[in-house]
Amino acid sequence: MGTRVLLRRVRADDEARFLELAEASEGLHRPWVRLPRSAGEFAAYLARFDQVTAVGMVVCPRDGGDLAGMVNINEIVRGSYQRGVLGYAAFLPHAGRGYMTEGVALAVRYAFDQLGLHRVEADIQPGNVESLRLAERLGFRREGFSPAYIKIDGTWRDHERWALTNES
Repeated sequence: MGTRVLLRRVRADDEARFLELAEASEGLHRPWVRLPRSAGEFAAYLARFDQVTAVGMVVCPRDGGDLAGMVNINEIVRGSYQRGVLGYAAFLPHAGRGYMTEGVALAVRYAFDQLGLHRVEADIQPGNVESLRLAERLGFRREGFSPAYIKIDGTWRDHERWALTNES
């Protein structure tokens, strides 16, 4: 738990509010990320989170319990890698209040302390200035650039690769 937010696993009873906020925030997310837009897409989204290869969470302001955003730890690889890839997005009207910085920091701590990961990565489109700033605030380092790296909404998009390692 953070000082202003808490992080918890996303669950089926979040569906209505999650979809409502994702739709209201679509302009904020485009073209950076595509969130579920229907009950079927939300069910598929939840099904991805097997707690082994992926964990899905929501960021909630402590003063109201609404959903301020989402954070996923995807593509968890064990063995000699011990790494996962972050995905995150803020929801309006909560964007710009620092909730996601605190929520993503909690997710990174969870990845290191609870999941035992050594490395957390974030793949960020070069034009997504807010996401790049968030990664920098949390101490992520830029490790490279990958052209046409991830297909989002039918388009192959360039991404910068950022990472943070657990040195403890």
